[in-house]
Amino acid sequence: MSEWYSIEVFDGASSAALWADLHGDTLLESALLSGAKDWSWHGHSWGVVLELAFADVKAWEAWRALAHVQAALDGVPDPVSGLIVYRGRGGSSGAPRPRRPLPMVGSGAAALPLPWQWDNEGFSVLPSRPRGLLAAMGGPGLGNGSRLLSRS
Repeated sequence: MSEWYSIEVFDGASSAALWADLHGDTLLESALLSGAKDWSWHGHSWGVVLELAFADVKAWEAWRALAHVQAALDGVPDPVSGLIVYRGRGGSSGAPRPRRPLPMVGSGAAALPLPWQWDNEGFSVLPSRPRGLLAAMGGPGLGNGSRLLSRS
């Protein structure tokens, strides 16, 4: 099984796409001759990503040690913070294995049927709520509040 490695180049004083145009063919040719099994270029708004799949770590390290590879990586548009080299697929590709789906929570849950018939013509009125204990006793503000407040 092959291992993926990524080289991310960010825009700097010049465009990373121009850097890829200048060095891309040479890097890919030498990678394929060094044992790369697969490759992929990705352009982003912030730069470019070169993904390479090698059969083993020794082939990757041998390719990285080549003089023209070192020269290309030293010549990125932003020499201070414009280069990231790491194991795995790059950019926003995520984990090598797909994530398991999470259960839907909150507003992503399935809609429940409405507890009343919806009338599309005119206004709809919600059904009345059952009266609580206070409403049945005639509590304050419900018209017969004197019974609760009087001492008879």
